[in-house]
Amino acid sequence: TIVRQKLEGLCFSLVLLGHSGIFITLFLIQTEAAVSMAHFDTEYQRLEASYSDSPPGEENLLMHVPEGVKSQWHHIENLDLFFQRISFEIILNGFTCMLLGEIFELVQLLFVVGFTVFLANCVDYDVLFANKFVNHTDSSKVTLPDAFLPVDVCSARIRNNAFVIFVLIISGVFWLHRLIKFIYNVCCYWEIRSFYINALKMTMSELPYATWQEVQARIVEIQKEHQICIHKKELTELDIYHRILRFKNYMVAMVNKSLLPVRFRLPVLGEYVFYTRGLKYNFELIFFWGPGSLFENEWSLKQEYKRGGNRLELADRLASRILWIGIANLLLCPVILVWQILYAFFSYTEVIKREPGSLGARCWSLYGRCYLRHFNELDHELMSRLSKGYKYMNCFLSPLLTVVAKNVAFFAGSLLAVLIALTIYDEDVLAVEHVLSSITLLGVCITICRSFIPDKHMVFCPEQLLRVILAHIHYMPDHWQGNAHRYETRDQFSQLFQYKAVFILEELLSPVVTPIILIFCLRRKSLEIIDFFRNFTVEVVGVGDTCSFAQMDIRQHGHPAWMSEGKTEASIYQQAEDGKTELSLMHFAITNPQWQPPRETTHFISQLKERVHREATGAPSDTHPMSLSETDARTVSSGSSAWEGQLTSLVLSEYASTEMSIHALYMHEVCACITEVL
Repeated sequence: TIVRQKLEGLCFSLVLLGHSGIFITLFLIQTEAAVSMAHFDTEYQRLEASYSDSPPGEENLLMHVPEGVKSQWHHIENLDLFFQRISFEIILNGFTCMLLGEIFELVQLLFVVGFTVFLANCVDYDVLFANKFVNHTDSSKVTLPDAFLPVDVCSARIRNNAFVIFVLIISGVFWLHRLIKFIYNVCCYWEIRSFYINALKMTMSELPYATWQEVQARIVEIQKEHQICIHKKELTELDIYHRILRFKNYMVAMVNKSLLPVRFRLPVLGEYVFYTRGLKYNFELIFFWGPGSLFENEWSLKQEYKRGGNRLELADRLASRILWIGIANLLLCPVILVWQILYAFFSYTEVIKREPGSLGARCWSLYGRCYLRHFNELDHELMSRLSKGYKYMNCFLSPLLTVVAKNVAFFAGSLLAVLIALTIYDEDVLAVEHVLSSITLLGVCITICRSFIPDKHMVFCPEQLLRVILAHIHYMPDHWQGNAHRYETRDQFSQLFQYKAVFILEELLSPVVTPIILIFCLRRKSLEIIDFFRNFTVEVVGVGDTCSFAQMDIRQHGHPAWMSEGKTEASIYQQAEDGKTELSLMHFAITNPQWQPPRETTHFISQLKERVHREATGAPSDTHPMSLSETDARTVSSGSSAWEGQLTSLVLSEYASTEMSIHALYMHEVCACITEVL
């Protein structure tokens, strides 16, 4: 424990230096000068927690255990990180897989930097391209080592290149930080491994077959024995989710309330969403864990941000901090841009060569994953849900592009056929300059063209496909219904489900665009951000400060159009958009059938299930997925072996997915009807 604490302190002292190289210098010269900004008031109101998620009488409970009977897991100080590591270990299939992954990340960083420096300074490309002859006899062939420069020449070229030295220093500091973090993580995850084996009674061989719900149920049970949280006698499923997803729930809420500047109107492209990993990293750095952030630790918002009297001063201070971080990003832009280009080149070149059509494939954008995410939804739950909803975009193919692609593929295929035939007849044809390159490029061209040619058996039915996708993604704007055949709907959906090529291009442009967004867009929203964290933060006993939207309380954040009419007291500023509160509540209740919500919430869930069940035509009550009671769920989930546990967990997962799909479709239909009436 002492070694781990020392490593943690050392890791924290180097984290800024490792991530940016000059962040420390920039933050040391940060002044208290206020940055001019527009001062305006909002109509947000302070929200109080509707319930503490604690049994009656436990609001001020502090558990005391005699020293002699305390276990190793009694009173874990940082439960947020502890629960996060537990979830990571089960998602990544155990300690060994995580260890290998961390090791290969370190090796990968060394390889990218070292190999790039070697290619730039230690290779004689004139020999490689046969522009210069080497001292060989006519009978001997030029070998690959002949193109390598001598060690003394290579080292001299590196020493005389100031930019290479700068890159090596920055990379070395970053790699040293990653090494220290690796050692610290190994110690932490070894502790988690011991927790799985000794406390949860699960071996590492069982972990790949276990589900999160099974692990979570055991954590809830061992709380009674080990008191890992001393502020509550019992832990609930919602407590665990709140600790794991504390900051992610804030991010989901800010995207839902359109607080983050990620939507822009461009002259040619129109409305465009730009949200990359670099921009997301800076948002989290500013709000949650960076120097001068709004949180004083993992679980507590700073007291000054909970009071409204000094909101203007806090907004000026936040704007100043955003400005300095934006300047830091601007200064680091060349280094980060070079790294992004090199990483993309080494990561995707082989994939593009093997599968040229992969650039035309689609993936869920970072904004799409945040927009479609429920409150209190883990990463693996989100990706499992989104992986089922991808077919809608396949029905939108341009007839013009199809005609062009067919003809280009014909001409390219004709040339490729001739070159292949000549190569088969005489392999010396490959020795002709650019023949091999032409064969490769023609093959890539044909593969790309095929991605624009639809299957002749495909039927155009966008409304049905969009409805099927809605059953899995659960969220879409109201105006999409009935307009699935329009290209406006397709373009808006493509903001959530973008081309892989667009994703790569955005990541490459991120080092240039991110500082612009921080300095000129996010800084203007400083006062709104301060108000958001003050108005939508509640303290939950045994959990700490959480986003009030994550409470999934329909009375405080429900929307009348989403079956909450008469049950919600929320103003328009307090309502979650797109039915986020209601859908998140249903998803969490279905995914965690043993969770005991408050009385009002239980009534809403029961009433909704009854209405859906009545309108589910031809669904016998004894076999319908929604008829799986809490007792049945406990019985099914108690498999006697790893195989039985895996099988029953899959069955329960499919039941939960089907049930949530039915509820999501029904709630969207009701919302559409109410909106039409209004």
